[in-house]
Amino acid sequence: MDLDVFVSAHRAEWDRLEALLRRQRRLNGAEADELVTLYQRTATHLSLIQSSAPDPQLTGRLSQLVARARSAVTGTRRASWRDVTRFLTQGFPAAVYKARHWWVPTALLSTAVAALLGWWIGTHPEVQASIAAPSELRDLTRPGGQYETYYSSHPAASFAAQVWTNNAWAAALCLILGVFLGLPVLWILFQNMLNLGVGIGLMSSAGRLDTFLGLVLPHGLLELTAVFVAAGTGLRLGWTLIDPGPRTRRTALAEEGRAAIGMAIGLALVLFVSGAIEGFVTPSGLPTWARITIGIAAEVAFLVYVYVLGGRAARAGETGDVEAAERSASVPTAA
Repeated sequence: MDLDVFVSAHRAEWDRLEALLRRQRRLNGAEADELVTLYQRTATHLSLIQSSAPDPQLTGRLSQLVARARSAVTGTRRASWRDVTRFLTQGFPAAVYKARHWWVPTALLSTAVAALLGWWIGTHPEVQASIAAPSELRDLTRPGGQYETYYSSHPAASFAAQVWTNNAWAAALCLILGVFLGLPVLWILFQNMLNLGVGIGLMSSAGRLDTFLGLVLPHGLLELTAVFVAAGTGLRLGWTLIDPGPRTRRTALAEEGRAAIGMAIGLALVLFVSGAIEGFVTPSGLPTWARITIGIAAEVAFLVYVYVLGGRAARAGETGDVEAAERSASVPTAA
């Protein structure tokens, strides 16, 4: 595209749009319609220039012009309870549902890795010896040892808050670092599975695997699911850089990135629930079967939420991205 010719052909439209914006409160009906038309044309011009002949000065001017026109056309919009309701009942569950082809395999493979690590550690004394001294292993695995007292060593409220903060941060890292081709996500995921595998291996070697699972499952089912969702979404974000599909790479990354930000907020709420279970249910005096039942109920509720509400919203066209009126203007791309 010849930028000079393009500017000469459309400068009058941009100047006219700027003039209308300066007197937007005194426009008649025909002028208001003209403003909307010029806004749409200018947004298209901006997209064409960004993709074909980027010029910093011209891009800056048109970006500012489009932003002002957009504000004039759509008005100032404030978040409302409607937005919160839409996010919780449509946006978030639909985003999780649409990412299921990434996080479900991630969950299955990660669980297999944790189980394999647990078996390897539990059946190889020399590996256990490399983890800690025999006396330290006994302190970890004995009745009333560190694995058991860990969940009751702090006041429940502060412990739940600490757990929630740590897990929400880990999930956010998976989502944010996915843009680096997903490699940091794999490392974070491996560290989580290694910690789980060590616990499984050491407690099984001490003949107390049932006790360990009784402590981990009440909160761990929902907690790990949230981590798997975050990791799968992060990996999908990384893959978008490699294969954006029919969209431009910029558009694909913007759409997936906005959905990932929403996912981080939703997963923080999910991890709040798992943190509350870990802080109040796991160390409680309830029978093991009752604690595990609570954990299973929370996990089933989340899966029903995703596959029923999320599936319905996804089939209706919801993607987890912001509403169309809130997105940047872009030109269509061929499939």
